[in-house]
Amino acid sequence: MTKKVAIIGAGVVGASAAYLLSKEDDIDLTVYDEGTGQGTSAAAGIISPWLSRRRNKKWYHMVREGAAYYPVFLSDVMEGEAIPSSVYKQVGTLLFKKKEAYIHEMFAIGEKRKIDAPEIGELAILSPDEIREKVPLYSGENSAVWASGGARVDGGKLVELLLSKAEKNGAKVVRQHVAFNTVKGSHQYAIQTEQSTEQFESVILTASAWLPDILTPLDYAVDVRPQKGQLAEVKLAEFDTQDWPVMMPEGESDIIPFEDGRVIIGATHEDDKGFNLTIDEDMLDDMVQKGTTIFTEELRSAPITQYRSGTRAYTSDYAPFFGEVPELPNVYAASGLGSTGLTAGPLVGKCLAESVLGLPSTLNEADYPIWNYVKKKSRDNC
Repeated sequence: MTKKVAIIGAGVVGASAAYLLSKEDDIDLTVYDEGTGQGTSAAAGIISPWLSRRRNKKWYHMVREGAAYYPVFLSDVMEGEAIPSSVYKQVGTLLFKKKEAYIHEMFAIGEKRKIDAPEIGELAILSPDEIREKVPLYSGENSAVWASGGARVDGGKLVELLLSKAEKNGAKVVRQHVAFNTVKGSHQYAIQTEQSTEQFESVILTASAWLPDILTPLDYAVDVRPQKGQLAEVKLAEFDTQDWPVMMPEGESDIIPFEDGRVIIGATHEDDKGFNLTIDEDMLDDMVQKGTTIFTEELRSAPITQYRSGTRAYTSDYAPFFGEVPELPNVYAASGLGSTGLTAGPLVGKCLAESVLGLPSTLNEADYPIWNYVKKKSRDNC
């Protein structure tokens, strides 16, 4: 018997869930996404969670497993064909610290974590000359931690790939704003566009920072808020950058080289901007300058060819969550992934798809409890 399933929000989490569910013969799937401000579409990310000092063990477990899942997931998506390097490529990670002691500390953390995460690959502390062999524009005199398993991903191209595969499998993608509601006297849910209303047996809510807009009309308090992220793309016309590693200098300005001399720098983490997507060129120009101080003038003065701006979702304690929405059977949601959404997104999407299919979740939902962040107001007031 066919089950009608809807997904609201097609960032990396929703698009991943959409692809996986579209493979099921007994699922009639519709994906809704207006697209405005979506963080994934504006984002480029580094898949290298192992060299983090963040102490939240449950968060680390999520991103570690997310990084390990990426090549497996994309190999399945590509059905035996090569993974497009414009979407995802394992190029290695260079982590920079100004103090030599921190370099050795991060190397020791990486060595310890490699026991449970062999996908980290080769670990080493590279000298400045060894760094220049990988990135000719490095002008610093400090060492860096090298992890060969690090990868880069283009969020927008990943979502495009996943949705195109889902549509090929029979899913419908609707590019409109929607309203979500329960159906009185029924175990179904209504999703309304300007043209029509459809009913579904199961719904996945992956609308990122817009999750409160969906659930507040149903008398929910949702601890999710928007975070603005801006980044800049520069062009190195004279360099072949496709195999350069991703680079993590101190600060928030990661450096992510792609093909054709394209290098993405960023992104900002702005908690107080709401859903404002206005590009602040002065802020981004300053970010590029501060993020490239350990590189030659060729990178520091490279022409900026594009600015991007998007909205991430974060919670009051910056922890992610997913699971079944309290008091809404067969409605599942995920949010709060923040800047780690690209790393954990496909795996969280897999967990949501598993819930719809009645399968055990790959990640333990109790470690990322939705009920801490999504609460029915009427119950709180009792």
